[in-house]
Amino acid sequence: MESIGLFEAKTHLSELVARAERGEEVIITRHNKPVAKLVPMQAEMPDAAARRAAVTALLHAAAGRTLGMDWRALRDEGRP
Repeated sequence: MESIGLFEAKTHLSELVARAERGEEVIITRHNKPVAKLVPMQAEMPDAAARRAAVTALLHAAAGRTLGMDWRALRDEGRP
């Protein structure tokens, strides 16, 4: 894992992002002290797809249902 100074990181940000896309990690330093790490994005968590499917199923099941109140009544509630 390479370390790079902040000024140089700013100067070569596009190159560093390309390296991260290839899976490399880079430590960014300020005054020779590590302050940040540039890492590749990880794929979605495995359960993210399951959560998305559950929300989609709930929205599909609720389609066409109402709360038994008119939206105008909800809007005007509390108005003088």
